[in-house]
Order: sequence, then structure tokens, then C-alpha cells
Amino acid sequence: MKTLRPFTRRLALVAATAASAVVLAACGGNDSGSQSADRSPSKSASSPGASAPAGTHNAADVAFAKGMIPHHRQAVEMADLAATRASSSQVKELATKIKQAQDPEIKTMSGWLTAWGEQVPEEMPGMDHSAHSGMPGMMSTKEMDALKEKSGKGFDTAFMEMMVGHHEGAVKMAGTEKKKGAYGPAKTLADAVIEAQKAEIVQMNKLLGKG
Repeated sequence: MKTLRPFTRRLALVAATAASAVVLAACGGNDSGSQSADRSPSKSASSPGASAPAGTHNAADVAFAKGMIPHHRQAVEMADLAATRASSSQVKELATKIKQAQDPEIKTMSGWLTAWGEQVPEEMPGMDHSAHSGMPGMMSTKEMDALKEKSGKGFDTAFMEMMVGHHEGAVKMAGTEKKKGAYGPAKTLADAVIEAQKAEIVQMNKLLGKG
């Protein structure tokens, strides 16, 4: 039996070492910040489509919210005009749908900016849009004034033509957020904007005889 003791001790040592290795591997596998996780292509922070924790945001998310809020406000203003100026029931229904979708989104994005310690864009006195004229799809104050002067079928056509361009701008902005943003809810909202507004673009083009 004495001759077996050294072998027994070595066996116990090997077993203990193996057990330690298993524990260390398990700990490493559960560590979301581990080096192996960082190397994973699907988790890489540099990947354009990388997901991020809901509480994490970056400059692209801030820019998206600060840009989309005035963009949505203009769409709502255009939709409000349709209630008294449009002659087509389809245009009126579309305008109502746009307002019902975008009003809550404005409130949501304003809440994000407040939570991030960022300033919420102020509403321009008299809805002056000159400060946002360079934004994709944004109508100028002159274009908005011209729309206000129209009614009936002339308004219907002008409203839809302008709104198609406006929606295309919003889709472009949402696409940038999807590529560069980090905040999960903002990327989800961007998806919703793209889906809804692309469908409305198709609808308006059909009503305009362009579909």
C-alpha cells in the first residue's frame, strides 16, 4: 500500500487542478465582459448592427431624437391642416393616422432626451422651420405657407406630394439611427418609422396616380 501513496497523491492533485480549471472556465463563460466575448463578431461594439443595453446611448441616438422631434412636429402640423382643407376622405384619414402615430413618438423621444440630460428642441414660434431647412425632407416656411393657402383637391395633391418627400427624409434619418445608434428603444423606434412611413409613401403615391 505504501507504494500506491505517491500515485494517489498525484491523482488527487490532477483532479484538483482539473476541477479548478472547470471553475475558471465557467466563470469566464458567464463574464459578459470577457475577452472572448469581446472578440465575438456578433457582440462587437464596432459592428454596425451590434445590440446594446437599453440604458446605453451615444451621440447618434441624441442626434436622432433631436432631429426627429422637429421633423415629426412639422408632419403633425401638416396633418392638422388636412382636417379643414382636404377634400378627400382618404387624405383626411391618412392625416389622422400620421398625427396619432407621431404625437406619441415626439413625447417618447422628448423623454429620452430629458433622461439623458439633453435639451429638448423648442417649438419654433409660429412654427418657423427655417432652422431645420437642411434636414432631410423638411419643408421650408415658404412651402408650409403655400400649403396653408390651398384647399380641396389642390390641397390634397400638394399635401401628399410634400408628405411623400417628408416621409422619405424621415426614413433616411431612421436608417442612420439603425446603423450608428446604440440605444435599443431608439433603434426599435427607427424600425417602426421605416416600416410605417414606407407603407404610407406607397399609399400616397397610389392616390397620386404614381403607384
